[in-house]
Amino acid sequence: MNDKVVLFETIGAVARLTLNRPKAMNSLNLTMQAELKQCLEQIAAREDLRVVVLTGRGVAFCAGADLKEVMAGQSLPAGEADFLDQASALFALLRKFPKPVIAALNGVTMAGGLELAMCADLIIAAQSATIADAHANYGVYPGAGGAAILPRLIPLNMAMYLLFTGKSLSAEEMKTCGLVCEVHPDDQLADAALALARLIATKSPIALRRMKEVARLSSDKSREDALLHEQVMLRQHLRSADMQEGLRAFAEKRTPDFVGK
Repeated sequence: MNDKVVLFETIGAVARLTLNRPKAMNSLNLTMQAELKQCLEQIAAREDLRVVVLTGRGVAFCAGADLKEVMAGQSLPAGEADFLDQASALFALLRKFPKPVIAALNGVTMAGGLELAMCADLIIAAQSATIADAHANYGVYPGAGGAAILPRLIPLNMAMYLLFTGKSLSAEEMKTCGLVCEVHPDDQLADAALALARLIATKSPIALRRMKEVARLSSDKSREDALLHEQVMLRQHLRSADMQEGLRAFAEKRTPDFVGK
């Protein structure tokens, strides 16, 4: 039996990370955070891995933080990193990860699980998946993007609805809101996530990284500053090997062979 709480496998250029605490509905604990961080650092260092798929095992993608460990952090000495400090660092690492990240929601996704999914660049879901903020149900306050990031990804009134009611919505409903990009039958989610990741993996890694950087920062800037950032990045990209290869491949009517430089 695999005692890892994060399963790490590679399929060609795709790295798949599977949260593996099914009996605890894949709730985030310190061990899971540490293993996710370690896996992401390994993936970032490998040029052959171009896209990450993050999913869960069992009936849940992630049901949030392990509240026992969150509360235990209250008794730590002042200045010592607690659960929330480590979760914030992990989520920041995911948001700034240099390679595309796809969250494949296989089941229940709530509270910290939703915040984890929102760190990804794309979210797809199984038809039976349910999505909720849920913090309000237990008098808990979100601390990893529930109130800060959710209203940037879906209409404000829908974000407020999720935050205030704690209700779970279906994958299809969240697709209508724009949070979920694709919904698939449960037994087809893994293959669909892999197919999407493989498609993205055929693109230029350096172009994707630069697009991600500009897109991620654009909501914090004026339109003029965001356009300027894009133009500065284009100036850098014009000298890349991948752009030259892409133009040659277009002229020669062939599939480009990107190297990520």
